[in-house]
Amino acid sequence: MKDTLDELLAAGVANGGAPGVVAATVDRSGLTYLGSAGERAISSGVEMTTDTVGAIFSMTKAVTGAAAMQLVEQGRIDLDAPAGNYVDELAEPAMVLEGFDSDGQPITRPATRQVTLRDLLTHTSGYVYDIWNEDMAKWYEATGTPTLFSLLLAGLKTPLAFDPGTQWEYGIGIDWAGIMVERVAGTTLGEYMTEHIFEPLGMHDTGFAHNEDMLARASAIHARLPDQSFMPMELPAPEAPEFEMGGGGLQSTMSDYARFMTLILNDGELDGVRVLQADTVAQMVSNNMGDLRVKELTTAAPGFSNDAEMWPDVAKSWGLTFQINEADASTGCPAGTLSWAGLANSYFWIDRTNGIGGCYLSQILPFADAGSIDLFYDFQRAVYADL
Repeated sequence: MKDTLDELLAAGVANGGAPGVVAATVDRSGLTYLGSAGERAISSGVEMTTDTVGAIFSMTKAVTGAAAMQLVEQGRIDLDAPAGNYVDELAEPAMVLEGFDSDGQPITRPATRQVTLRDLLTHTSGYVYDIWNEDMAKWYEATGTPTLFSLLLAGLKTPLAFDPGTQWEYGIGIDWAGIMVERVAGTTLGEYMTEHIFEPLGMHDTGFAHNEDMLARASAIHARLPDQSFMPMELPAPEAPEFEMGGGGLQSTMSDYARFMTLILNDGELDGVRVLQADTVAQMVSNNMGDLRVKELTTAAPGFSNDAEMWPDVAKSWGLTFQINEADASTGCPAGTLSWAGLANSYFWIDRTNGIGGCYLSQILPFADAGSIDLFYDFQRAVYADL
């Protein structure tokens, strides 16, 4: 199987799927495959080794969800209490964006109820990303508000796109959940995760900032150009970040992330260390959005994302904080499989039915790059073909 997967990754890179990739698989005993192909930066001659560190963007969300759920199981946060009980900024009445007047200024109204942590973790809060919501992109422009990637709290203080609990739309809710963890725990999100998740799991190459060793192994992020070639990008760091982005700020390796996935396969315990209670994990991996379903992300920022929907052949719900397939997918993963992705084309899945999972790292913008996601799907098919 290792030879098959090594050859598949190498062929995918050679065919232009990505400049470089790292991929891993796990079962309940731990890592079962770890491989890489290509280069960390195109034409650099520096190999994309299995210990390469990459920006995992929204694969961060599941880790932030685990941190929040630790506090829920301790009774320090109530999933269904107003989020403003824990975060002062959310205690103010939420406003829903209804449109714009003739001068291009926002029209808002009060929301029908307050946002809860469950809303934030399931993307049913009304807080959305401007990348996939044209009206919210227009709101940022009309108000001159700094965007989320400034890592200023002002960038999170947006109106809602809809009343809480009435729709599903991917968004910044889990960044607010990360701030809730900080406020309740009295520490930064990174410090909390290090003490309560990373150190217990042995995830020594994961954090919101590179240490010197991680930086030496970091991959470049590439732009896919119109001629399908790649160009390394320079992404400026925020000048004075006010928070650590629980929705997308982590750097990690695939071997580290594989340990987090193995934790979920083992109901919250890994190598004799319990990080989450089994009933907490059971709640996290269950549908928490009722009859609502995940919908396609339609881009409002083509430089950052294409239109995107993982496994569009099946309906999908949302847990705390995983996407959940409601039926078997054509790539082999069965109903109940957990998954999500990161903006720079990283992906993972956790199949608790078969006791396996996999994760995949490439560093490409825009999201849902056809070459990279097809290589990920091919990787997944190859794993299931060997079962």
